[in-house]
Amino acid sequence: MDGTRAAIDIGSNTLRLLIAADPPPGSAAPWRDVYRDHRIVRLGEGLHQSGQLSEAAMARAMAALMEFAHLIAKHGARLGGTQAVATAAMREAANGEDFRQHIEEVTGIRVRIIDGDTEARLSLAGAMGVLCPETRNDMLLFDIGGGSTEFIRVRDEALVDAVSRRLGVVRLVEAHLASDPPSAEDYRAMVRTAGMHLDAVADGWPDGKAPKHLVGTAGTITTLAATELDLHPYDIARINNHRMPHTEFIALRDRLLAMTHDKRQALRTIEPGRADLIVAGLAIIDAIFARWHHPELIVVDAGLLEGAWLRVLSN
Repeated sequence: MDGTRAAIDIGSNTLRLLIAADPPPGSAAPWRDVYRDHRIVRLGEGLHQSGQLSEAAMARAMAALMEFAHLIAKHGARLGGTQAVATAAMREAANGEDFRQHIEEVTGIRVRIIDGDTEARLSLAGAMGVLCPETRNDMLLFDIGGGSTEFIRVRDEALVDAVSRRLGVVRLVEAHLASDPPSAEDYRAMVRTAGMHLDAVADGWPDGKAPKHLVGTAGTITTLAATELDLHPYDIARINNHRMPHTEFIALRDRLLAMTHDKRQALRTIEPGRADLIVAGLAIIDAIFARWHHPELIVVDAGLLEGAWLRVLSN
């Protein structure tokens, strides 16, 4: 298919694939979806203890990437033209570069390990493609990943600043979640850890001002929104620009924290592999609400992956 290109986001928890084409003339959307897929592989599992990507995690990721390579070819995109970016797990692991080279040798997919600043800017580019204009004018966008979270301030649709912190759901779960259901002590430890990172974010803002709108992206956020809405099957159109009041977040938080891992996993809106990580995601969002006191969270299912795809257009 003419104009069809692929992008891959190799995250610390999830690998995501977007195959898209140029939009038709006059379309407000910056891309036209051809195919989307993702795999939860926990590439960053155990990384903060060992400093290395484990053999098991790399095997899971490689299996997913081989599937992605097949899907890219099947849908008429070029492997050589695929924009694949890797984030916290591969940039921090001592063997991250070796794994990057192995991916290219086995699959033909060229991967770029990006720094936190680039990750934040690509996440913003992707989110801006689907957010309402009013939101884009004055917002704090945060992108929760497995190994890091990016915080991006935007005014008048222009980047003010971007900060990447080593605050991710895989890290928090491995460091603090030792009980089932989560104990109050475990959850408070996650919120405290998140809060220390938020202090560092705010300390880096010269004017100290939080934007008007709070916007969240990535799998943790979209899963929580789908759970609030009991949205099954998943519908990206209903997720984009969904507004979750703080009161609704609190009710959802309390409901999920009261459940065991198995009961959370049994919810039809929480896919396999997210039942423990969603607890850490709640803690990060809880800390964000407490730090900046926004009345609601705006949800967007577009970020780094879409930003990586859009970058193809500028190459």
